[in-house]
Amino acid sequence: MNTLTSTWRRGPLASRWVRAGLVFAVLYALPYSTLRIPGVFDGPLDAPGVLQLLAVCLVFAGLAMSYDLLFGHTGVMSFGHGMFVTGGMYATTILVDHAGFGLWTSAAIGLAVALAAAVVLGAVALRVEGIGFAMVTLAFGQAVAILVVSGSPQLTGGEQGETLDAGAVPAVLSGVRNTANLYWIALAYLAVCALVVWGLAASMPGRVMRALRENERRVEVLGLNPYLFKLLAFVVAGVLAAGGGVVYLLLLGGATPTVSDSNFTLSLLVMAVLGGTGRRWGAMIGGVLYGYAGQSLTRVSGSSAVAGLPGVLRGPLEQPLFLLGAAFVLVVFFAPGGLTGRFGGRMRREEA
Repeated sequence: MNTLTSTWRRGPLASRWVRAGLVFAVLYALPYSTLRIPGVFDGPLDAPGVLQLLAVCLVFAGLAMSYDLLFGHTGVMSFGHGMFVTGGMYATTILVDHAGFGLWTSAAIGLAVALAAAVVLGAVALRVEGIGFAMVTLAFGQAVAILVVSGSPQLTGGEQGETLDAGAVPAVLSGVRNTANLYWIALAYLAVCALVVWGLAASMPGRVMRALRENERRVEVLGLNPYLFKLLAFVVAGVLAAGGGVVYLLLLGGATPTVSDSNFTLSLLVMAVLGGTGRRWGAMIGGVLYGYAGQSLTRVSGSSAVAGLPGVLRGPLEQPLFLLGAAFVLVVFFAPGGLTGRFGGRMRREEA
């Protein structure tokens, strides 16, 4: 059935928003909980270390949703999505540290710059399709990475990154005692990503984007311009990613060049595929699991159990990325549609 005219039978749209609201309400209440989950977290849910980990997971979930808007909903694969995260993170840091602007003013300017950059870069890159588009975005992303590391080390801190001026950070966001506030900012960012992505998916442009994913030629036959809808997805995804860069900056306390590396964009792709591309909760779940696995597998790789293994096994297992890659291969093999596709039974891709 044509994606532009199809309707889903999973119940009223309002009920899906109610369920989403309940999920976010539970997430909002976590910093008030003293619940312990042995083997999953090192302390109660309200412990600063646990909240910091959960905040990172929420940011990754939002970033994965921004990437899935391109890849899962529109069928456009970008290898340079991390450059927008880099832009939001470094623009804010540089304006605060070297221009003397306030934190929120710097963040707003950073988002405005990301918006302009997304429009310009998208207008250029989308002139080509398929692998050509992927290569163009990769080139843009690598250029940003080189600029961050080698272009102006006095501004960006080079390979060491740039620490955010602590004096510019509001008191309510400083110190271990205020980790819950950072967690809520990360949750608010995820909520914004969900509202934008889900709202766009339920709109006419969102239905056209999904039609592009399935059959671009059919969209052209209907008299619509695929270029404009792809550009819209590219710009929205870029601005959301830049916002994630600002929140990630607050969690880390400084800008890091690792987000500019192409591997970071590949990580976003892994998150989307892990949860299930184009599905309502897919990228979000994939981002949370990836963020948690990145921390927990580091503990596993450095555990005494791994250290006691023979050298032929100990070597690979001491590398967290090896464990993460192996886990991802298993998920792709046993759940090719992602976790939401495998365990969602007959759930279809949510179009609205």
